[in-house]
Amino acid sequence: MNRRNLIIAAILLGAGAVALRKPIAQLLPNGNMTQQQTSVENTAVTPEPISGRPQVEIDTAKGKIVLELRPDVAPKTVANYLGKWSRGECNNLTFHRVEDWVVQGCDPAGDGTGGNSTLPTENSQESFTAGALGVARRAVPADVSNDSQFFIVKKDSKFLDGQYTYFGKVLSGLDVINSLSIGDKIISTTILTK
Repeated sequence: MNRRNLIIAAILLGAGAVALRKPIAQLLPNGNMTQQQTSVENTAVTPEPISGRPQVEIDTAKGKIVLELRPDVAPKTVANYLGKWSRGECNNLTFHRVEDWVVQGCDPAGDGTGGNSTLPTENSQESFTAGALGVARRAVPADVSNDSQFFIVKKDSKFLDGQYTYFGKVLSGLDVINSLSIGDKIISTTILTK
């Protein structure tokens, strides 16, 4: 089995639990969103750690974005998103939030209300500089993050440091991110191997 298949198998084996839902509100600075809440049950835990820094390509109508993931700082988050991206769960979903400092997408509802609070917020010392990849979450409690909606900051946003899960950065395609508009679709996601 090649490395890619091993990573995908590990992610699928470690998929998280499903729990009860109730409406809640989440907040990233300068924009309110709602989502569904579910209890945290050690979701997206892989049986063995993901090694290295996996790369993912996101194809949009405006071009390709290549991300480098950081399982060393956010292992549960990286496992969750590698699973979603390998299964194509973000394909044909939109970037529903596009502001001068951030883009956010992969919401199954398409409007900032979808996804579940099933991921623990994994704080680290990494800084949200331009191109940083993070996870949306509710304002309270801050220790739980969304399992679907990710964001990429377009400019240094260090006010997010230590507040949101940082799980990677843009290797190429920041110009594509800066050209996105609300409603632009994620055409496909591909797990790249090194």
